[in-house]
Amino acid sequence: MHLAYPAVLAALLFCTGLYGVLARRNAILVLMSVELMLNAVNLNLVAFDVWLRDTLHSGQALALFTIAIAAAEIGIGLAIVLAVYRNRGSSDIDRLRDTAETDAAEALPDESGTGTEDQATAAAGKAKKAEATA
Repeated sequence: MHLAYPAVLAALLFCTGLYGVLARRNAILVLMSVELMLNAVNLNLVAFDVWLRDTLHSGQALALFTIAIAAAEIGIGLAIVLAVYRNRGSSDIDRLRDTAETDAAEALPDESGTGTEDQATAAAGKAKKAEATA
């Protein structure tokens, strides 16, 4: 078998996963896209291991290591997504980013250094946070 077939398939899988990471808004779909990218890397590792006829089978060993790391990553990632969904009510990445920026803006003190915030800015930040969690 030629090396081009699995390499092209791996490139297509990786590009599909990259598109999923960049275009999706749901955190679970982003995690699935990352898994697709890791599987494309595993396919390349095994294909090059067979093509080079490595006696130590280092490509296959690295593929097994990548599979173990991917399993741990998806377990931790899903736990984080479930915790965020329980707290925020949504797993939409854009809404989570907006709430994080609002929280950071509320925590900053004003220019005078006294620690008191402008009333309008605080009210706007709280309204935006309430809208994001609703």
